[in-house]
Amino acid sequence: MAPVVGGEVDARRLARVGLSRIAAPARASLREQLQAVGEVALWERLRAQHPGVDPRQDIEAAERVGARPLCPGDPDWPAGLDVLDRIGGDRSGDDGMPLVLWARGTAGLADITRRAVAVVGCRAATDYGLHQAQELGFGLAERGWTIVSGAAFGVDAAAHRGALAAGGSTIAVLAGGVDVPYPAAHADLLDEIAASGLVLSETPPGSPPYRRRFLTRNRIIAALGAGTVLVEAGVRSGALNTVRHARRLGRTVMAVPGPVTSAMSAGCHRLLRDQREETALVTCAGEVCEEIGEIGELAPRPSGPTRARDGLADLVLQLLDVMPARSAIGVAALARRVDCPPGTVLALLGPLAVEGLVEATPAGYRLTALGRSSSQAGGSRAAPRS
Repeated sequence: MAPVVGGEVDARRLARVGLSRIAAPARASLREQLQAVGEVALWERLRAQHPGVDPRQDIEAAERVGARPLCPGDPDWPAGLDVLDRIGGDRSGDDGMPLVLWARGTAGLADITRRAVAVVGCRAATDYGLHQAQELGFGLAERGWTIVSGAAFGVDAAAHRGALAAGGSTIAVLAGGVDVPYPAAHADLLDEIAASGLVLSETPPGSPPYRRRFLTRNRIIAALGAGTVLVEAGVRSGALNTVRHARRLGRTVMAVPGPVTSAMSAGCHRLLRDQREETALVTCAGEVCEEIGEIGELAPRPSGPTRARDGLADLVLQLLDVMPARSAIGVAALARRVDCPPGTVLALLGPLAVEGLVEATPAGYRLTALGRSSSQAGGSRAAPRS
C-alpha cells in the first residue's frame, strides 16, 4: 500500500489513519464494518461525526519526529500481525490487527521482525532480573535476533539496552504516540532505539499512554516475535498479559526461573508449574534460540568443571585408584592389584607420568598431587582413553 498522492492507495492510507484516530485499537464492531465496506467507504461514512479529525495532520505530526504510518498491505507490514485478525481474542474485542502502525526510525519493520523475539518482565525488577534481561538482549542480538519489548522501566529497558550494546536491532512498542516518550526518563533510550531499530505504536501521534493501551499494545509485542520470554514477573504482573497473548497466537512461551524466595519471580514459577506443557524453562540466549530458532540451533549443555581423571579408560582409573599417594609401589605389585600383565601396566604408566598424574621414584611409582585430586583441571589428556 505505497502512498500515491491523489490515488486510491493514498485514500486507503488516509482512511486508516483517520479511523485509527477515532478508534485505536479497532474494536470488533469497527473491524466488521471495515471488512464489509472497506476503509475508504467506512471513513467517508464516519468522518462527518468527527469533524476535528484530519489524518493529514497526524501524518505531518509523525513526520516531524521521523515517523511514518504503516498499513496492512504495505511491503514493510510484518506478516506476524495478520494472525491477530484470524484468531479470536477476549471479550473486549479490541485485540485484532492494528488499523495502522506508526513507525519511528529508518529500519524496515518486515526485515527486522523476520527473526524477532519478545523479552518482557516486571518494572520493579531486581538486580537479578535486570542482569538476566540485559544478558538475554545482548546474547540474542549477537545471534541476529531483534528484541521486541515495551520500553518500560525494569526488564523492558534492560533487554533493549542489551540489544543496543551488542549492536543489534530492537523494537519498542509504546502505549502512546511515537512522539510521546514514555516513561519520560527513557527519552534518550527511545532515541537510541529509533536510530538502529524502531519505535512503534498503533495510537496516533500525540496520544497519551492510557492504562488500557498498555494492555492492548501487548498483543503487538507478542505477535511481532516468534516467541515471548518472561524474565521476571510477580503473580499479578502486567507482563503476564503479553504471555497470554503469545499463547493465544500460538507463539512459543518461555520463562526464566529465579530465586524461590523472590516475589518478583513468583509469576515465572507459577507459569512453569501451571502451564508446564506449554512453557519452556530457559536460562540463556542459547536456550531461547533452541526453542525458536532453526533446526540444529542448539544450546551447549553445561558439563561442569573439567577434572583430571575425566575421560580416562576404566583400566587407567583402576590403576590410579590402587596406587599409593605417599609411599611408592613397583610395577609387579601394581599388576597384581589390577589383575593385569606387568607389561600392560608399564605401558600405561608412561603417559600418566607425562600427564603429571603419577611420578616415578627409585622405589617405584606413586600419585602426584594432581593424581590425588579428582577436581583439579587436567592437562592434555595423553593417557589412554575409552
